[in-house]
Amino acid sequence: MAYRIRPDADFTDEFRSVATEQLDYAVTVLEERPDGAHEAIHSFRKNLKRLRSLYRLVAREVPDFQDHENARLRDTARSLSAIRDAAALIGTAQYLQKTARGKEESEALGRIVTILEGRRDRMAEAESELEHRLTETTGILKEATAALDAVCFDGGHRKNARMLARSWRRAARKAKAALAACHGEGSADVFHDLRKRTYDYRLYHALLRDVWPGAMKAKRDAAKDLVEDLGRIHDLAVLCELVEAEPQLFTRNDDLAHLLDAIIFRQQEDRRQALVKAEAVFADDPDEEAQRIELLWLTAAN
Repeated sequence: MAYRIRPDADFTDEFRSVATEQLDYAVTVLEERPDGAHEAIHSFRKNLKRLRSLYRLVAREVPDFQDHENARLRDTARSLSAIRDAAALIGTAQYLQKTARGKEESEALGRIVTILEGRRDRMAEAESELEHRLTETTGILKEATAALDAVCFDGGHRKNARMLARSWRRAARKAKAALAACHGEGSADVFHDLRKRTYDYRLYHALLRDVWPGAMKAKRDAAKDLVEDLGRIHDLAVLCELVEAEPQLFTRNDDLAHLLDAIIFRQQEDRRQALVKAEAVFADDPDEEAQRIELLWLTAAN
């Protein structure tokens, strides 16, 4: 089953099937690790993000379930985040090198990439309990699967349509507020909040795509593109934090100066481009969008 909820099927069955599929896949990839442990962790974390968006979609109807499971999934993802985050920083430095504004900057950033690769490898060697944590995590995910048995939506199509409309309205309003904050304060935190809100928005379009496939796909693709841009912006901020937290890594002052200059330049450029895209993605009125979703759901369910 794909990551979607069909409007003409039983909502409880659809919800459980989507959640179970994500959890089962996460367990499988952590147990089999076809591309190694760290890629498995990356894949598993994406599954958990999809799950948390799914649970937020129904939060008003099953608040206790959403609160408990969201905390479980959040804490589980954090427990395996350190080395994967170290690998992500390498990708960020490689992005800076790829977009370097000259040979000297490119060479300096190449040396930064090597430094970050060494840091990741040292962290991996020091991670003596990784195998135990992976095994422990699969057990937690299986508990999360069992918890789905207690979830039930028995209000019928009209009540489910209202629930989805309310969740959609809330997500769109929060995204609009985050976008406004980015135009105002413009801190790394508010851009990261916009990224999280856009991620939910994108996945809501995936989950409910059967109500209007063509339009939902177009909006979903635009939101995905924005999420990727905002992700790079967040990673640049994290790399800047690393410079402050572990200055001993960067022994060549000239290379560090090139790094910081490249981060500042790319942050400014990427933020500007992301805000233009975000204005287009969130151009619609949240109330009108929610009403449209409710009507489309009811129509498709008949």
